[in-house]
Amino acid sequence: MARTPESTQRLSERPAEAARKAAHEAASRAALAAGALALPPGPLGWLTILPEMMTVWRIQAQLVADIAALYGRSAELGPSQMLYCLFRYTAAQAVRDLVVRVGERFVVRPLVGGALQKLATAVGMRLGEKIVGKSVSRWVPLLGAMGVSAYAFYDTRQVGLTAMKLFEREQVVEMERPATAP
Repeated sequence: MARTPESTQRLSERPAEAARKAAHEAASRAALAAGALALPPGPLGWLTILPEMMTVWRIQAQLVADIAALYGRSAELGPSQMLYCLFRYTAAQAVRDLVVRVGERFVVRPLVGGALQKLATAVGMRLGEKIVGKSVSRWVPLLGAMGVSAYAFYDTRQVGLTAMKLFEREQVVEMERPATAP
């Protein structure tokens, strides 16, 4: 997630339509990957939780990069925008006041010091909840796989919608850079 993936997509004449299609395809891939990795039962299934999450995040990161390209905004896509798109939905549930308010006002401004630590802690707590929930679901393989798959599909669609809203904006706020002496 520290790197922004390269996109093979190009500026589209109808970016919203192309982005919706890309989001649906990515959501389907994420659901398939998550569902397949959720099939092993019991303790063996626990070993697939982290690889599943990483696989889904890679698919989602590629989706964000592709949507930025479809809107002709690849040059504006940096780590701040990537994190915003990937975790806005999850973080909004975990730390609504911190991420949503800061994110909506200063989408691309880097979070500093304590705010970044609070964000990381809150996201970590939410991810911990996901891990516990997913580990429980490993005991019921088929139902668990279906649930994990459905959640991955839904979550990836939310990432796509967030990216579309971000890149549909007329202008993405520039990242603050340290002031340089004239």
